[in-house]
Amino acid sequence: MKHIMYLRVSTEQQSQSGLGIEAQREMCLNYISKSQVSTTVPNISEFLDEGFSGSLELDKRPALLEAISQLDKGDVLLIAKRDRIGRDPIVNAMIERAVERKKARLISASGDVKDDNDPSSILMRRMVDAFAEYERLIIGARTKAALQVKKRKGERVGHIPYGFKLCEDGIHLEEDIEEQYNLKLIRRMRSQGMTFRKIAEEMNSFRRFNREGPWNHVAIKRVRK
Repeated sequence: MKHIMYLRVSTEQQSQSGLGIEAQREMCLNYISKSQVSTTVPNISEFLDEGFSGSLELDKRPALLEAISQLDKGDVLLIAKRDRIGRDPIVNAMIERAVERKKARLISASGDVKDDNDPSSILMRRMVDAFAEYERLIIGARTKAALQVKKRKGERVGHIPYGFKLCEDGIHLEEDIEEQYNLKLIRRMRSQGMTFRKIAEEMNSFRRFNREGPWNHVAIKRVRK
């Protein structure tokens, strides 16, 4: 029997000290150590999806796909907690089914859910999945609201839009004179019926370059207001 550990953190969680990669790994290894009844060295492998959201479907999780493909009859796909396989009830049910087809088991090392097919155990897994999804949605809503407040205050939100630059306080934005002039040229040429590709050629001939260098039609279309 093999123990295949699946570890996952989302982009946001990587900077937090909660259930990070090392904590998940230690939890899984402790479970294997306590459940090992023989002196045989356990057969353990590890798969890591780092920076992958729990809302992603199975086919968008390369490490999880590979972990499931390595399962044989009687093997264990081991996770630290139930929400490590996902934060979407439908996705989690699909993952469970994929493990079942391998005649393997999906076990949570923390014991927050049971892996048997007792109706109460299945209900508990679905409840845990639903609460995990609810938590993900709440976090997303709070993040969106916070970004909207920052935007209304004129503070930086993610990538600095073309035509602006950071103020000296490193928080607020102010207009970049050169980039604003480039935008005026782009708008003027567009109003004259020029294509994005032609505008890019003209801007480059004027040596009025983009931040990363020469313009192309995709970049022109992206910055056009």
